This record gives sequence, C-alpha cells and structure tokens, in this order.
Amino acid sequence: MLLWHRSFRYYRRSASRLVTLVEEYADPNIGAALRLHGESMILEGFARSQFVMKGRNVNRFRDKEWEESGHDLDFIFEKDGVAYGIEVKNTLGYMNHDELTIKIRLCKYLGIRPVFVVRMFPAHWMEEVRQEGGFVLILKYQLYPWTHKDLAKRVKEQLDLPVDAPRTLYDVTMKRFLTWHEKNL
Repeated sequence: MLLWHRSFRYYRRSASRLVTLVEEYADPNIGAALRLHGESMILEGFARSQFVMKGRNVNRFRDKEWEESGHDLDFIFEKDGVAYGIEVKNTLGYMNHDELTIKIRLCKYLGIRPVFVVRMFPAHWMEEVRQEGGFVLILKYQLYPWTHKDLAKRVKEQLDLPVDAPRTLYDVTMKRFLTWHEKNL
C-alpha cells in the first residue's frame, strides 16, 4: 500500500513510477546479477590483496568434506597459512540466521575461519561470528554492477535504499579485513 498526503494532486502518476521501479529492481534477473556481482567484487578484492583461492562453491577442504547438509561456501581463500571460508550476501536484508549457524559449523568442521561479507548484520550476530574466530566484513551498501549504475542511482534516490555501483571494492573495505587478518596471525 502506498500513502500520500491528500493534498498531493498527482499521486497516481507518482505511484505508477514507484511501482515500476520496485518491479524493475525486484526482478529475479537483477537479483541473480547482484548475487554474482557481489561474489565477483569479493573475489577481485581478495585477489588484489594476494589471497589464494582454494575453492569456489565448495563444501570440502583438504581431507574433509561437509556432508551434514547441502550447504557450501562461496569461497575458501588462504594467506599466510590461514584459510578462510567466505560467504557473500549482497542483499538488502539479513541472511537467514539458521544459514549463518550452519555456515559457522561448516567452517569449524573444515578447520577454517568463517568470514561473512554482508551489507549489514545485527551486532549480536557479529559477536557470534567473532566468538567462533571469524570476521564480518560490512559493506554498508548493496553493490550493483557498474552496468546497472543508473538503476542503482534511481533506487537510492527514489526509494532511499543503501545501494552503490562502484567499479571495484573500495580499498578501505579490504583494509578492514587485512588489518584483522594480520592482527590474528
């Protein structure tokens, strides 16, 4: 339901534009593009920081394989002898807490540190990850592909949603993870 003040004369036209924009950004093809783009941005960010990718969409590492559920990790990266299970969620909403718990257990079983790359997380979830030796890399924005920068701009301006369309992951974002990595060697 959309609400406007009764003195607003052309509410139907505005409502139509707003619904059209919501339908455009909620299209399943856009959602799939955002998921793939988020993963690509993280892959490139970790590669630039000289992490070695040990797997993509995997549930096994070294001599262990997770068979408890059908879940896997988006990436496993390694640097300085430390392996990280990376889960990327390029969404406006929070990931499912049950999935968070499973991914932490999956990482623990494989003997790697859990890392969640998300737009935002509740503080108590971040503490839960920290308690398990992991890290939460907050992006603050849902990342749109550069090719969709006009859509991102309209979504940000007209719907006031936290979206951005940078060409690459900002250096300061990876710096937060690198600082934590070096501190925990």
